[in-house]
Amino acid sequence: MLDARQAAYLHALGVDVYVSRDAAVPAELAPAVTTALSQEPVSATDAPRTVVEPVVLEQAPAAELPADALDWPALRAAVAACQRCELHQTRTQAVFGVGNPQARWMFIGEAPGQEEDRQGEPFVGRAGQLLNAMIRALGMRREDVFIANVLKCRPPGNRDPRPAEAASCRRFLERQVELVDPTLVIAVGRIAAQDLLATETPIAKLRGKVHAFGSRNWPLIVTYHPAYLLRSPAEKRKAWADLLQARQLYARLERERAGAGTA
Repeated sequence: MLDARQAAYLHALGVDVYVSRDAAVPAELAPAVTTALSQEPVSATDAPRTVVEPVVLEQAPAAELPADALDWPALRAAVAACQRCELHQTRTQAVFGVGNPQARWMFIGEAPGQEEDRQGEPFVGRAGQLLNAMIRALGMRREDVFIANVLKCRPPGNRDPRPAEAASCRRFLERQVELVDPTLVIAVGRIAAQDLLATETPIAKLRGKVHAFGSRNWPLIVTYHPAYLLRSPAEKRKAWADLLQARQLYARLERERAGAGTA
């Protein structure tokens, strides 16, 4: 059942009220819509963050260890010390990722921007606020999911990531997904989707399908990047359709997981 809080975030996403396919909107939700129209997007700084403090390794540096040998602290230390591509020369700091390390949902974008590089956290600023609204419209909070990027360092001028840069970061991202082991991965934006799926297929053809990613074939859904939605608000309803697809898939996968656990 949609409540006033979710109605507010649906408005931020550009969908005033969610109407299910088999039920009309209850009359009691009308006040929630009115409230939503007057609310501002939630700030990305409102939600607490899960922080894993780096540790000093006593043996080989984390950056030299096999990726599958890295736990969360060692992985964070390896990302912070990485000099595998030229982006380390221009970054303020590496942007590791944020959220619940045992999250069932994982959102992956393309690369940090200027504000992310400054704050050391992915998806902040206006795009981050809209992503927060999308997550909240699904009935979750930012701290309930895990958010990361294909690249851990900002490309100068916010240019698109280069293939060699993405390849340099690949082992870090794949290890993050392995450690989280989410039920569902959401690829946020064209560049992230094409990199994760190793394809040049346009995002319009990647949406609406269930893809597989990584060593364990994690289910993956593609949606638009919040920055694109801010520039093209008419596409927000398509993004909401992507999230509805993801929510339905997630519910099915969790049922299957529960059934396998009792078999």
